[in-house]
Amino acid sequence: GTMIKRLLEEKVENLVKKAGAMEVETPEIYDYEHPCLGEYLERFPARQYKVMSGKKPYFMRFAACFGQFLIARDAQMSYKHLPIKYYELAHSSYRREKRGELSGLRRLRSFTMPDMHTFVKDLDQGLEEMSAQFSLSMEWMDSLDVPYEAAMRVQKDFFEENKEFYRRIAKKLDRPMLLELFDKRYAYFITKFEFNVLDTQGKAAALSTVQIDVENAERFEINYVDKDGKKKLPYILHASLSGSIDRNLYALLEEAAAKAKKGVKPSLPFWLCPTQIRLLPLSSEYTEKCISVAKNISEIGFRADIDDREEGLGKKIREGEKEWVPLMLVIGEKEVKTEKYPIRMRNGDDFSASIEEIIETMIKMQENEPQRSLPLPERMSLRSKFR
Repeated sequence: GTMIKRLLEEKVENLVKKAGAMEVETPEIYDYEHPCLGEYLERFPARQYKVMSGKKPYFMRFAACFGQFLIARDAQMSYKHLPIKYYELAHSSYRREKRGELSGLRRLRSFTMPDMHTFVKDLDQGLEEMSAQFSLSMEWMDSLDVPYEAAMRVQKDFFEENKEFYRRIAKKLDRPMLLELFDKRYAYFITKFEFNVLDTQGKAAALSTVQIDVENAERFEINYVDKDGKKKLPYILHASLSGSIDRNLYALLEEAAAKAKKGVKPSLPFWLCPTQIRLLPLSSEYTEKCISVAKNISEIGFRADIDDREEGLGKKIREGEKEWVPLMLVIGEKEVKTEKYPIRMRNGDDFSASIEEIIETMIKMQENEPQRSLPLPERMSLRSKFR
């Protein structure tokens, strides 16, 4: 599970780097009486954990906004520099959710949130950035292979002024999306989008989201110098291209459960499978051959392991099925002689091929997604068991 989470984190970091963001690191705890934060906290009166140190109150961050805003306040920005993007993978963010609101990985009190803030000179540049970040969010969702729906929320007057922009956004998605219009702005954003997934109980949960903030530059005294030499307030885009990493794990597992309900074998995207290929020796005589093949596969970056336990082939296959292993390769006398190996595919598309052809297939399945090494001993006989 930790390995899957790290792969998701690496994927979203690759996306924000593609967007041109600068990585920063901000504190987890803040002075409750900081002059810039008091008004902001009123937006979330029951969402932060308050901590007392002596007689002085502090609070635990519920987002990376404040730290990034304070960095931007101290930055000397020109219109030539904009847009500027700050990014942090906030491994520890805290929200004081009520007891009834907590739900597995869907809603937590402590979570990992990739937070990016983009500072733009005007709304035209803001909409341009929002469109680009919409595309990156689509790329994220598509890599999960989880069905999702899009929702766009906009202040009515702003929508009427920018209808063509929203038409272009809808064309990117190329299917219906929810549009919610509001007369009076109820938060700091004038428009936002979010991608939602549905769980097996029919409940929606937001993952990717981007908002255009029209308040906090003034609140945090963030400004840039325009071409006329005067200081002006930027607009700010709040973006989490993935939403919380924990909630993405929830979305993956819920989609797998939905497949199982339909009689389809549950699975994960190939790049996220803990074991991507398992080698099954027909007897201990072929364990060394399996070790040699696994080494070749692992050197390319794939996660290969070997079920070298003293068990029958049928039981080994059943164990692989329980662990959702996408590819299983049997090695015995016939396979060693012919150098053709039968591959059992979790999706049912079984085939026989050489090791080189199998690796080519895996490269196509992996596409350009992040890779990490196997987090367990290669040989299953050497692994400890967990209850």
